[in-house]
Amino acid sequence: MTAIISVNNQNRIFLELRGKIMATLKGRLPALLPVLLIVALAPSVYAQRSDEEFGPVVRAYLGYLKNEQEVVDDRVSRREVSPTYYRHNSNRIKALRQMAIRLARETHNDYLPELEAVSAGELGLLFGPQAPAPSSLKTGEVIRNTFRFLGIVRSGEVFYVFARLDPYEQAELSEKALSTKTEGGRPRKAQP
Repeated sequence: MTAIISVNNQNRIFLELRGKIMATLKGRLPALLPVLLIVALAPSVYAQRSDEEFGPVVRAYLGYLKNEQEVVDDRVSRREVSPTYYRHNSNRIKALRQMAIRLARETHNDYLPELEAVSAGELGLLFGPQAPAPSSLKTGEVIRNTFRFLGIVRSGEVFYVFARLDPYEQAELSEKALSTKTEGGRPRKAQP
């Protein structure tokens, strides 16, 4: 009989505590709701404000990257891609975003070159089997008259970011290379 009374007392105490907690939460919930909304919405408002400092071209590129992230998010939610693939591509998108913002802020120009971000194992995708060693890359270096190495971005993993040279830059580099092979407008003589 005392065991039944003890259980009933425990239940009564539990119900009283639950009632007090609920009453406290009901009283504090209206005060906490605006704080929770501000915390939830602050990142998107901050992102919009930070994008407003750029011109339409840079904002469009940042919007494109946001859309790419949404596609990757959607694909992982439908289990079309592995978690490893998802992390890698999300990190790549973050790296491209970081580099785009850095370039726009440094140059104060509403222009971005075509950017490529690859991991060390993916350098062959850009340069073929004779890809440069990651340790040999120097910031600003032009590789094969096609890409300029912009630097390394760490976003979960290390990415090597390159800017594809536009056709005018490629033509200028080709002309410079040709002019160094000639002396005074005449082709160099082959040495025996």
